[in-house]
Amino acid sequence: MKKILITRKLPDEVVNPLKEKFEVNMWHSDEIGMTYEQLKAEAKDAHALWTVLSDKVDRELLESLPNLKVISNLAVGYNNIDVSAAKENGIIVTNTPGVLTETTADLAFSLLLATARRVTESERYLRAGEWKSWSPMQLTGMDVFGATLGIIGMGRIGEAVARRAKGFDMNVLYHNRTRKMESEEKYGFTYAELDTLLKESDFIVLLTPLTPETKGLIGERELEMMKETAAIINVARGGVIDEQALYEALTTNKIWAAGLDVFEVEPVPLDHPLLTLPNVTVLPHIGSASIRTRIAMMQMNADAIKAVLENKEPENRVV
Repeated sequence: MKKILITRKLPDEVVNPLKEKFEVNMWHSDEIGMTYEQLKAEAKDAHALWTVLSDKVDRELLESLPNLKVISNLAVGYNNIDVSAAKENGIIVTNTPGVLTETTADLAFSLLLATARRVTESERYLRAGEWKSWSPMQLTGMDVFGATLGIIGMGRIGEAVARRAKGFDMNVLYHNRTRKMESEEKYGFTYAELDTLLKESDFIVLLTPLTPETKGLIGERELEMMKETAAIINVARGGVIDEQALYEALTTNKIWAAGLDVFEVEPVPLDHPLLTLPNVTVLPHIGSASIRTRIAMMQMNADAIKAVLENKEPENRVV
């Protein structure tokens, strides 16, 4: 019987159907993942790996798994997997695009609003008993309605965020590897070179995948170009921003605020400098975290694994 290793504890409703045809080994926790050594040991006989973004699937691991036929990643991104090594070893990699687009766009725009209006900072202020009276300039933030939004990475999620921005009468600029002429015409988005977008935007939302080209895309030079009243929102991957440069820009008032759902190291260490700043709104990587969306993503993973193990072509194949 073919074996499946699932690296997190997942709901029975998506796992049980696989148990009818395959031997399923599922990790015991939905919060604490396997170490690299545990993953390597547990996967040694596996024909399929069902992974999450925090699982490091590198060349060394892949070349130690002679039976492995498929890796199905519970995410759109797959920068945790060495896809070149997977391809060389004849291992199929799949992901979960499309199904999480609207949910992630909701979160991105929520984070933008929370950052603009200092929502989490205001809640902390109230809960700490610091609210003594009403004051005209107390906890004042930035207007979103009518502001200029710059989106870096205009894929499915970027377009969904831009559509939401239109409801706030925002001027939407975007930068992408390829222009989206049809979307420009349909929705009134405007293509801009990266430097222009950085200089003109009041809010910048990052939605690029993490690749060698985008790692550190936003660094000291790029932050210097932004308005002093601007905020940057990252719902892509932590490595897209130089976190030290961001910290320095925020502490020296080169930019106004940041909203972060992702970090270069996750879970983020509690002593991370960015967590000390009141003008940084932070979330624990919950971009796609609605019940319906996460179940749908898991079902896509399960369907892909089942297809490959039954010698069929899976949907959402990366390599």
